[in-house]
Amino acid sequence: MGERVESGAGEGSGYRFKVPVLDLGAHGPGERRDAAERRERVLWAARELFAERGVAAVSMYEIGRYAGVGQGTLYRRYEHKGALCSALLAESAECFAGEIRERARSEEPALAQLEHLLVRLAGFNEANAPLLGAIRDAAGGERRSGMYRNPFYQWLRATVVALLSRAVTEGEAGTLDVECIADMVLAPLNIDLYLYQREGLDMEPERITRSLRRLLASGLRGAG
Repeated sequence: MGERVESGAGEGSGYRFKVPVLDLGAHGPGERRDAAERRERVLWAARELFAERGVAAVSMYEIGRYAGVGQGTLYRRYEHKGALCSALLAESAECFAGEIRERARSEEPALAQLEHLLVRLAGFNEANAPLLGAIRDAAGGERRSGMYRNPFYQWLRATVVALLSRAVTEGEAGTLDVECIADMVLAPLNIDLYLYQREGLDMEPERITRSLRRLLASGLRGAG
């Protein structure tokens, strides 16, 4: 994940903040044609099987067989099912990141942009819950903290840090430990908690995001 410096809101403010660029590294520029073809077959097979039977019901072994790819080749490319699901999410994640980054170029207040990001993130969760759930399920043992080190979460975190820093600089928020608070801002939309509220408590997405926006608005604007 790289970073690009953009001008902050407000003409003549002199403030500049870093807008992170999401780079999921799905494949390198020097990828061989045969390797690219195998990768596409594996992703195609996963999409087909997931659509037919659901993400949780399909094994890596079945994906490899359906794609006509050996198990050794499959696991060299994707060490576990969560990694494969991350690859399937790459296009959606990059589109999401592009929209948020483009909005960050505007003069809209930073906290309003942060609220928009969280609403869109809830929508991303809603649209991709099965894949996100599989990624979470794969994050056991030594991989437990991997969800927080993956490029998408690191991009989210860096974007929230940038927006909070801008909010402090422009007087929207009081003094904040932005590095610490960024993770707290994102925590309510962690896929585990989100699905518990959606499915376990039968809460609508609008209710979740409305409550989160109100909490942030009162907490961040009242910080000191």
